[in-house]
Amino acid sequence: MDYKSAGVDIEAGYAMVSRIRKAVERTHRPGVLGGLGGFGGLFALPTGYTEPVLVAGTDGVGTKLKLAFALNRHDTIGIDCVAMCVNDVLAQGAEPLFFLDYLATGKLSPEQMAGVVEGIADGCIQAGCSLIGGETAEMPGFYAPGEYDVAGFCVGIVERSKMIDPQRVCPGDSLIGLASSGVHSNGFSLVRRIVEFSGLPWDASPEGFTASLGETLLTPTRIYVKPVLAALKAGFDLRGIAHITGGGLVENIPRALGGLSAELQRGSWAVPPIFHWLAEVGSVSQSEMDKTYNQGLGMVIACPPEQAEDLKTFLYDQGEVVFTVGRVIEQPERVVFI
Repeated sequence: MDYKSAGVDIEAGYAMVSRIRKAVERTHRPGVLGGLGGFGGLFALPTGYTEPVLVAGTDGVGTKLKLAFALNRHDTIGIDCVAMCVNDVLAQGAEPLFFLDYLATGKLSPEQMAGVVEGIADGCIQAGCSLIGGETAEMPGFYAPGEYDVAGFCVGIVERSKMIDPQRVCPGDSLIGLASSGVHSNGFSLVRRIVEFSGLPWDASPEGFTASLGETLLTPTRIYVKPVLAALKAGFDLRGIAHITGGGLVENIPRALGGLSAELQRGSWAVPPIFHWLAEVGSVSQSEMDKTYNQGLGMVIACPPEQAEDLKTFLYDQGEVVFTVGRVIEQPERVVFI
């Protein structure tokens, strides 16, 4: 017997490393030490900080992977993995520095896994962070043929005096919403159930869609790092930042408001057609949609009302679609829709 006959192909692992080397190298920024293949990734802390604070985040992409398997599309799921981590780190006011990934599969396909890592590299470039290492595990009998799992880990840095502190949020502060690119990477267990119920194939294009159902749902999570960091560096007072992930609008916005509540004005932002389709076809209630999905807002920022219009203009110039979606009110943590 040998390891290959037991289901683990070490040569395939070597082939994958060879394929991804250039993708990894194109993410490198100052601070990266060493190359691919060490026992640990090395990164030198940037200089110029008085009290540097490291901020870490880890996440995966959930059952959105099932859609990637069904469509045999693996070039965007890595962007989702990066986005889920770096947007969380950003919510603390931190600049992402480096990223590591974990890939696990039943039988290693160098081409498939290289596609995932290419997406991870694309996400890292969008976020301005370096991919400095990771792990690929071949686990025969543990995953169905052709399937895999992916997770990521990110570390960022922020000056202690510049950390986002939700306790600074005040009643009357404006809530600025940054448009999402769609469903992002949460709620896909319900998405898949609705699609199955609809009986539509993934290549169908429901009325109002500009792409197929599958393409629309595979659209990667938007990464907000560069525009939001630019706003912070420009001196805007971002008092609270909510990354809208699992729990939707209802759970995530209050986390950024220091015990206060959000009053959101329905109709003040554009809700993408995919959400209307999911609600209609699945007979999903408004309250269920609000607590499951981002509903078109990938990030919500609390700022002083006198800065709101200038902040919107600034973020728009950075390439974001931006809305004034409501205000902070003095009630215990919740979201009130009007």
